[in-house]
Amino acid sequence: MLMASLPLWAAEPRELDWPALIPEGAPIIPPQLTPLHDLSQISDALSAEAAPAARQQAPNAPVVKALDGQAVKIPGYIVPLEVSDEGRTTEFLLVPYYGACIHVPPPPSNQIVHIFSEMGVRIEDLYQPYWIEGTLQVKASSSELADAGYQMEAEKIYAYELK
Repeated sequence: MLMASLPLWAAEPRELDWPALIPEGAPIIPPQLTPLHDLSQISDALSAEAAPAARQQAPNAPVVKALDGQAVKIPGYIVPLEVSDEGRTTEFLLVPYYGACIHVPPPPSNQIVHIFSEMGVRIEDLYQPYWIEGTLQVKASSSELADAGYQMEAEKIYAYELK
C-alpha cells in the first residue's frame, strides 16, 4: 500500500517561503518600504510614481544553488512584465510583498522569481497574492524593472488563502 502511494507523495512540490531563497550566512536585506500614513503627503507619493524607477537593493544577491531543478510552490505577488491582448500577464516577476518593483525599490535578486506562464493571470487580479507551482531554476534574468536570481515555468497558479 505504501509503495502504491509513493509516486503521488513524491510528486508534491516543496513549499518554500522567501527566506528559503537566501543562502545561509548571506546578509538579509530588509525591504525599503515607505508606508504613507499622512494623507497630506499623497501628492508626494503620486509624484514618485512618475519618477524614474528606484535602484534595486542588491541586483546580484547570492542564491541557493541546491534549489535548482526542484519542484516547488511559493506564495507571492505578481509584477507584470508582458501583457497579452486578452489582458493576461504571461511573463511576470513574483515578489514577496505587494508593490515591490513598482512603488518601492525592488527587493534583492534572490527575492525575485521570473515566471513564465502559458495561461497567465488576469491583470485585474494582481492585487492579491498567489501560489505559483513549478520547477525552480537558479538562473539569473534581467528586466527593465529588476534583476531576478531565479526563474520558473509556472505549472499551476492559484490564489493564496490563509489556512
